[in-house]
Amino acid sequence: MYRSKKAKLIKVLKKKYPEAKIALRFSNNFELLVATMLSAQCTDRRVNIVTDSLFQKYRFLSDWANAKVEILEQDIRSVGFFRNKAKNIIAVAIMLRDKFKGHIPENMADLVSLPGIARKSANVILYNAFSKNEGIAVDTHVRRLAQRLGLTQNNNPVKIEKDLMDLFVRRDWGAINHLLIAHGREICISRKPRCKECVINKYCEYWKNSRNEE
Repeated sequence: MYRSKKAKLIKVLKKKYPEAKIALRFSNNFELLVATMLSAQCTDRRVNIVTDSLFQKYRFLSDWANAKVEILEQDIRSVGFFRNKAKNIIAVAIMLRDKFKGHIPENMADLVSLPGIARKSANVILYNAFSKNEGIAVDTHVRRLAQRLGLTQNNNPVKIEKDLMDLFVRRDWGAINHLLIAHGREICISRKPRCKECVINKYCEYWKNSRNEE
C-alpha cells in the first residue's frame, strides 16, 4: 500500500485532519481559478477578504473578459502584484472564452498554457475542481514540511514535487497538499515548530536531529 515507511505519515495526517481542504473560498471553477491566481505571494486569508466582494462584482466569464484592467487592479490591489495579476486574469478570461468555449481545461497542458498559470496552480485547480491527481502542489508549507521530514533534499518546487510523487501513491497526491498545509499551520510552523506535539515526529528528520543535539 505504501511506497516507503515514511509514506505512512499520510495515513496519520488523514486521521489528524479529516476535514483538511483548500482554504480559498469559491462557488465555481472559474472563481477557484481566479482565487488561485490571486493567492500567489499572498495569504489565503487576504485573498478570501478580497474575493468576498470581487465575486459579487464579477459574476460571469464575460464580466472578467470585458473588465477594464485599471479598475480590476484597484479591486485586487491589496493582494500584491496586482497589476500583473489583473492583466493575467483578464487574459485568461478572454482565452477561455475564445479558445476553450468558456470552460476551464481539465488537463495540465492546457491549464499551464493560460497566462499566469504555472504547474503549482494547475495542480490546485485540477484536484479541487475536477478531483484529478496530476501532481502535487508545492507551496511554502509543503516545501518546508517535505524538507523537515526528510522527504526531499531539493529546494526547487518542481524537483520537490517529483520526489513526493515518487514517494506517495497517486490517489493521495491532491490530498497531500491540504494535509501538509493543515499540519504546517497548526504544528510545523516556520519559526518554532511544536515537535513534541507532532503526530508524525517519528517520521521526521528535523525532530530526530533536534533530539540528538540535546
